[in-house]
Amino acid sequence: MNDLTRQAATLARSVWRHRWMAVAVAWIAAALGALIVWFVPERYEARARVYVDTQTVLKPLMAGLAFQPDIDQQVRMLARTLISRPNIEKLLNDHTIGLEKAATTAEQDQQIETLMKTIKVELTGGNNLYALSYRDGDSARAQRLVESLVSLFMDSGLDTKRKDSQEASRFIDAEIKAYEAKLTESENRLKDFKLRNMSVASTTNQDFFARMSSITDDIARLRIQLSAAEQSRDAMRRELSNEQPQLPTDPASAVSLTPELDTRIETQRKQLDELLRRYTEEHPDVLSARRTIAQLESQRRQEGDARTRLGGGSRGGTAPTSPVFQKLRIALAEAEANVASLRAQLGSQQGRLEEIRAQAGKVPQAEAELAQLNRDYDVIRKNYEQLVSKREAASLGVKIDQSSSMADFRIIEPARVLPQPVFPSKRQLALLVMVVSILIGVAAAYVQTVVNPSFATERELREFTKRPVLGLLTLIEDPKMLDMQRQDRLKLAGVFGLFLVVHAAWVALIALRSGT
Repeated sequence: MNDLTRQAATLARSVWRHRWMAVAVAWIAAALGALIVWFVPERYEARARVYVDTQTVLKPLMAGLAFQPDIDQQVRMLARTLISRPNIEKLLNDHTIGLEKAATTAEQDQQIETLMKTIKVELTGGNNLYALSYRDGDSARAQRLVESLVSLFMDSGLDTKRKDSQEASRFIDAEIKAYEAKLTESENRLKDFKLRNMSVASTTNQDFFARMSSITDDIARLRIQLSAAEQSRDAMRRELSNEQPQLPTDPASAVSLTPELDTRIETQRKQLDELLRRYTEEHPDVLSARRTIAQLESQRRQEGDARTRLGGGSRGGTAPTSPVFQKLRIALAEAEANVASLRAQLGSQQGRLEEIRAQAGKVPQAEAELAQLNRDYDVIRKNYEQLVSKREAASLGVKIDQSSSMADFRIIEPARVLPQPVFPSKRQLALLVMVVSILIGVAAAYVQTVVNPSFATERELREFTKRPVLGLLTLIEDPKMLDMQRQDRLKLAGVFGLFLVVHAAWVALIALRSGT
């Protein structure tokens, strides 16, 4: 700490020796700084704040029904890309802002680069709250530029979202057309293959070996059923050969050939019995009943004789009258038909098996090619159906964009210019010039000390020369010298005070001129 204090005291004595030089350099630096500050224009900052509300009522209602991009991410990306060359060119071409147009292309590029650096778009105060600012020497021009920038920000948000939806719809439509062509081509290939291999390819979901196994099982089953049907038929033949076709001729055991007439005769006889209980033989109703019974019996005899003659004339003998024989003959006919049907089925299945075995070299290859064609067709069809569903969702999203905005731009703070110039203003620069000029004067005095060193104590001389000091001379100050030193200090104080007063007046003049 003592070393630092000693070094500071040594520095102060060195500067004090060249104090008038420091004052002169400070005056010169202050004058040059004043000229620079006078010609430096004031800069004013225009600001605006915009809030983007992405939480709308339609967003949860349309969840799962329509495509909903990440609006927050799109807005953040829009804010980052707002300060782009095309947008800056739009601002330059806007005559209402009043930006000066460059004469050459190089100057225009430089102007665009400068604007891209000075225009600021920052996310402040939470999510989706953006601050737009710009600094310019003309406050009105800065405000107009920020207003145009806010309008560009809001319009770009709506146009970009609508353009993205339309681009997505056009892209999906183009993909659907491409997949429609692929789907038609795949269907045609599948159709042509089936036409070429109609006798080879299977129309079922079974492969070659599964079809052979299934047909072999069917043949074995049909053989078992045919054997059982033939055994049943043979048994019926034996029973039929042992059965008598005719019933006995005993009238008691004969079967009536006219059951309807027998029933009517029996009914008339019962009525005759009832009439005889109430009337005599000569009663008209009794006589009428007897005549009816006689007519019915005569008709029964005639029909029996006719059937007997008809049966004998058609077969050269009597027709079988045994119901058991008739049933056995019907069952035998059905068994014969069943055997014939099973033999036909067995022959058909054996023919199919032989056909498949004859095509053993072609069927697996054809089935493999068919499976590949079906797989390709299923993949293309699935993608096509997904694209169609996505197109419907995209179409609904476009309609939502056209009917209402998914993002609401709200101007929280319209464009305005700050009342005071931004840092550094002329007044701040004037104060800074005063401090810097004093520091420059002190630095000049120190540099003079370094160039022409002088020593106030024996220790300073010994440390500088690295040699022993042989002796010292003492300066005796008389009253005249002390008076001269006092006058010198007064002059220095007056000059420095004048420096401060002049600089204060200069700062006040600048403040009055800038209206602050």
